[in-house]
Amino acid sequence: MAESTGRVRIDVADGIASVTLTRADKRNALDLDMISAIVGAGDSLMQRRDVRAVVMAGDGPAFSAGLDTGTFQLLMAEVASAGGIMTRTHGHSNLFQRAAMVWADLPMPVIAALHGYAYGGAFQIMLGADIRVAAPDTQFSIMEGKWGLVPDMGGMVLMRRLARGDVIRRLTYSAEVFDATSALNWGFVTEIADDPLVRAHALATEIANRSPDAVREAKAMIRATELIPEDEVLLLESAAQERLIGSPNQIEALMAGFEKRTPDFKD
Repeated sequence: MAESTGRVRIDVADGIASVTLTRADKRNALDLDMISAIVGAGDSLMQRRDVRAVVMAGDGPAFSAGLDTGTFQLLMAEVASAGGIMTRTHGHSNLFQRAAMVWADLPMPVIAALHGYAYGGAFQIMLGADIRVAAPDTQFSIMEGKWGLVPDMGGMVLMRRLARGDVIRRLTYSAEVFDATSALNWGFVTEIADDPLVRAHALATEIANRSPDAVREAKAMIRATELIPEDEVLLLESAAQERLIGSPNQIEALMAGFEKRTPDFKD
């Protein structure tokens, strides 16, 4: 059985839901339609008792190159509308945060198969998975700093479960690109495989052959024992981003990135 929104395709077989980002011509860049489709795909699986594991991947040359900068103005308008990003539209989350948090909230395990790029928002989305398998040449970045922003799609909830604070600080402050081996060493990637999609499906098959009740209870128990309340962190993310979006230095970071020049920030 296959379902498609034009941005995301869901195929369910043998207890495994394959969720595929299908905007390959744009390297699965995140515009508003893509973000909404990712949220919709995750939400559609929430009550599926026939799904025992989920594999999330991207068509084409990359898992996702992150924010579609060509639609930045539309995203800015969405952020500014109806109370902006401080409005909780999905439980503790806003729409953008839900794109990552929905995978952590699913009752069944989620495995992300990564290749090409996982930048910015895409990096945060992959963190919502229980397990992340990356191709050796995959590149990663907490890219928001390049645009004068902070991670605000659940990254501050999800990164803290995986990596040391100093690593999170270094990568968030610098927006540097790092490779799969570094991602593995720092805890962002579970394992590296030459064919991450094949490996992800093999793991999903193993999980699907275990008691679904035990697996769901295990995921719920692991989540319940992690760190401080996520609703507080998600609000902190949104508040920081709201202060930054549209500020002079953020606009300068954005324009310098578009114009490929050194930014001229004001103190």
